[in-house]
Amino acid sequence: MSKERSLDITDKKILYEIQKNGRINLVDLAAKVNLSKSPCYQRLKRLEKEKYIRGYRADLDPKKISRGYLVYVQVKLESTRRSALEKFNKAVKTIPEVLTCHMMSGGFDYLLKIRTRDMTDFRELLVDVISDLPGVHQTLTFPVMEQIKETTELTIEGLD
Repeated sequence: MSKERSLDITDKKILYEIQKNGRINLVDLAAKVNLSKSPCYQRLKRLEKEKYIRGYRADLDPKKISRGYLVYVQVKLESTRRSALEKFNKAVKTIPEVLTCHMMSGGFDYLLKIRTRDMTDFRELLVDVISDLPGVHQTLTFPVMEQIKETTELTIEGLD
């Protein structure tokens, strides 16, 4: 097992630029990070291979594709034994409307971020699917009135 290599400033600049624009062409990326095309390409491929870059995606407008209703759901399970958690984890991954699922500590066990067409769509999902997930004891729902900020861009240490 190899030790994870630390990133130099050029690697960090590549990551910064790629997360801002995953479709940037190689010539423009190389110029932004002060490299020629070939070394930039080699670094980019290495960062992909080492899983610093997990993939490339389009940022879709949820409203334009009928997924404008955003809601967060707290889920409390009947039990937090390993087997109960594993069953819930496996089942929740199959629900396409669940965008994120985080195991939490505190007063509830999971926090789900869900997008549906509207409240009626969400209510059906909650009653017919979420509430029937393995081990669900209680849910609390928090509809979003207005989204103020959403980003996938991470702060990269060492870039000022």
